[in-house]
Amino acid sequence: MSDIKITIIDREDVAHAIDAPIDMSMNLMEVCKAYELPVLGTCGGMALCSTCHVYVQTDHELPEITEDEEAILDQAFFVDDDTSRLGCQIHMTESLEGLIVKLAPDGE
Repeated sequence: MSDIKITIIDREDVAHAIDAPIDMSMNLMEVCKAYELPVLGTCGGMALCSTCHVYVQTDHELPEITEDEEAILDQAFFVDDDTSRLGCQIHMTESLEGLIVKLAPDGE
């Protein structure tokens, strides 16, 4: 398997069913950008901004939040302590099949 199916809900509540490659070392932020969803990824995936902030809607087991990611989320707008993550820190793997995320408001 080289792709998984995930769903990304945009800021207008439109669900986008997406084929996300798992053989290209992509993270969720990069997948959003590849599908031209409104995610900036200003820092290029270094966990230095919150422009790829998402709410995880499913109970998939994700990597632990790093100190850097937690520090950025502490400064972000519209954070939900239970579901907020940075898309750049969620790498596409087979175990994320069926993942559903919602893009957080952009803070403007």
